[in-house]
Amino acid sequence: MTPAGFEKLWRELAPQVLGALTRRYRDFSGAEDALQEALLAAATQWPGEGVPDNPRAWLIQVASRRLTDQIRSDVARRRRETESAMEAGYFIPPVEPAQGQDDDDTLVLMFLSCHPSLTLAASIALTLRVAGGLTTAEIARAFLVPEPTMAQRITRAKQTIKASAVPFRRPTPEEEPQRLRIVLHVLYLIFNEGYTASSGAQIHRTDLSAEAIRLARILHARLPGHTEVSGLLALMLLTDARRNARTASGGELIPLDLQDRSLWDRRQIEEGIEILSKALVEGSAGPYQVQAAIAAVHSEALRAEETDWPQILALYELLKKMSDNPMVSLNHAVAVAMAHGTQPGLDLLERLAADERLATHHRFHAVRAHLLEKAGRLVEAATEYRCAATKTASLAERHYLLARASQAEMVKG
Repeated sequence: MTPAGFEKLWRELAPQVLGALTRRYRDFSGAEDALQEALLAAATQWPGEGVPDNPRAWLIQVASRRLTDQIRSDVARRRRETESAMEAGYFIPPVEPAQGQDDDDTLVLMFLSCHPSLTLAASIALTLRVAGGLTTAEIARAFLVPEPTMAQRITRAKQTIKASAVPFRRPTPEEEPQRLRIVLHVLYLIFNEGYTASSGAQIHRTDLSAEAIRLARILHARLPGHTEVSGLLALMLLTDARRNARTASGGELIPLDLQDRSLWDRRQIEEGIEILSKALVEGSAGPYQVQAAIAAVHSEALRAEETDWPQILALYELLKKMSDNPMVSLNHAVAVAMAHGTQPGLDLLERLAADERLATHHRFHAVRAHLLEKAGRLVEAATEYRCAATKTASLAERHYLLARASQAEMVKG
């Protein structure tokens, strides 16, 4: 197996192993350290001895030995502390019993990572890092913040958990809605990184998008009546259905309006629409259902010019009331331009430029370039395309943006 193959395997297995260890030993910090030692042992042994038949079990076994050694040391220390505490009259609470072992370890780890001592943003960031397998740089781009800022946020989250002395445990019935909300957002961000990779040579990372869909299916099977779980799964299916049409044979990015829609996965679209339709009649619509509805409108148009942009605009206006995500505002501006003309869309972009999170993001400049190009302002469009290209870490997107810039300059010339 090549080094790249080992890295892909470890990245896939690490959240599962960490989930199993955390659930079994109730010690996130110790489990994380033990996992790192197990991965180091695998990096040393597997290239020469070959990958074990069950690499996940191998990693769990090696990490468990490390944790067991640590626990033996801790037991002696705790025994001494307990004896001292009992002599002083303190009450020692019982250890929480272990839960069943039939759940998906990655999903369990996501729920465990939503620690009650953390803020919502910190929980999402930490869960993406330890359970989602995303790098700090990828998480920073998802949050539209600098990488050092995100690194500090994740480090503080781990320190907060350690200082709280609150063990990792399953959520109580009162905590479950909030933790589920975090897990859904984490799955959403993992899928987005898989569908449009924020860095690297390839636009898709199918390992991430497929894993997000797999976990969303598990949640949907367990909570079939939860409309936002249904909405998220429908959104993923409807979006992922376009994957085969998004790139040319050489990996070049193809924008939505130029895609060969016969390559869209109609079976996946039908499944997504069916799930969404059931969710919409079961309760009030949430953000994931609205986004899925937007994806469904796109999916129903057999040609780009048949897209019902007024309906998409109405859905984005509804979504804006539910979310303060700047990307929603950016997509709303695109919908305005498509429904009412490029100038109203450009006017909205001018107002959005005051948001630093957007102004420094490549997609803001790419959208502005596209609208300027549609308006015939080709010199300005080329400049914006080149500006966007300097702000993305995705090679596929950079090549696409530079090609559009060159095309605009050629037409103008």
